[in-house]
Amino acid sequence: PEAWAKAVRGHKGILLTDTTMRDAHQSLFATRLRTYDMLKIARPTAHLLANAGSLEMWGGATFDVAMRFLKECPWKRLDALREEIPNIPFQMLLRGANAVGYTSYPDNVVYKFVAEAQRSGVDIFRVFDSLNYVDNMKFGIDTVLAAGGICEGTLCYTGDVSDPKCRYNLDYYLALAE
Repeated sequence: PEAWAKAVRGHKGILLTDTTMRDAHQSLFATRLRTYDMLKIARPTAHLLANAGSLEMWGGATFDVAMRFLKECPWKRLDALREEIPNIPFQMLLRGANAVGYTSYPDNVVYKFVAEAQRSGVDIFRVFDSLNYVDNMKFGIDTVLAAGGICEGTLCYTGDVSDPKCRYNLDYYLALAE
């Protein structure tokens, strides 16, 4: 993680995160893109996005739908995609203590999940909590760091952050980030 942070700080230019493997099909196809379909675009992705900062591969819905509706193993999906895209860091969304689920899980479950995700090829974990509950985020951040992953702490925002009359303005989020 320290080497990654140093490289990012020293990088001249923009490091893009491509969210196609997670958000594009989550938003456009109700997360029903099969591993077979993803593998068809994996090698072109590795070539065309070779300079990308990362590829976002997972979030709650993609993990859940792979198992529940597509009857696929999300771990095998990740392994197969890593084989085809060895040159770009993989990233995922982690809902703090909720991991990729819709409820809080016991600490040991989240620790094991994150460790396995990191072992399976997730390099960067974008940790967030939809309500910006900092303790929930801190647990996720600590879990990622304990597993040796790269953590990207993320605040969710709504409204017009440039409107000083809005309760959730830029000052609110800056204070929350501290």
